[in-house]
Amino acid sequence: MEQVLLHSCCAPCSAAIIEWMLAHDIRPTIYYYNPNIFPREEYEKRKGEITRYAEGIGLTVIDGDWEHDAWRERVKGLEHEPERGRRCQCCFDMRLEAAARKCAELGLSRFTTSLASSRWKSLEQVDAAGRRAEKLVPAATYWAKNWRKDGLQERRGELIRLNNFYNQQWCGCEFSHEAMVRWRAAKAQKEAAANCPCEAACGPKNAGQ
Repeated sequence: MEQVLLHSCCAPCSAAIIEWMLAHDIRPTIYYYNPNIFPREEYEKRKGEITRYAEGIGLTVIDGDWEHDAWRERVKGLEHEPERGRRCQCCFDMRLEAAARKCAELGLSRFTTSLASSRWKSLEQVDAAGRRAEKLVPAATYWAKNWRKDGLQERRGELIRLNNFYNQQWCGCEFSHEAMVRWRAAKAQKEAAANCPCEAACGPKNAGQ
């Protein structure tokens, strides 16, 4: 059975990948390295979920530690970048560099990441980070695979329900959380405007002006 390193961002994104690997005679060592996640309580909550799942099926989880200060320094100057912008690329670079180093340290054949399973992420950015990491760590080979295909996206949803996973609503960092809050506020405002009875009671807006 081949052994690989799976960089895991969370249980919802990883479970279907792990299941697929085991069905194909691949045994993953799970590396939880996500210094972007904020606050610390959120980091621990996500780590707890992937650990619960992995240990339940006899797999090892390695905690890469919460190096949020180092992550903030890495993305300094990119705080106001949009989602899927330069900050995200920088974030992926940092996490997959660490995954490549851990892969080489453990003597595993190759590494991959659950980041490639999320439809909210840019697959091109994820793969660029993986390719960059393998160049920096020649002993590690990046396994570029689109983990959204072959029914894995649908299976992801099933496993979330079956395992009652905590399913977070934002990427992890404080900046993505702020973006989610703004998006929800704008959505709520739009829905409220659509349901406003003013037009029914007063006629179309701007009528007679």
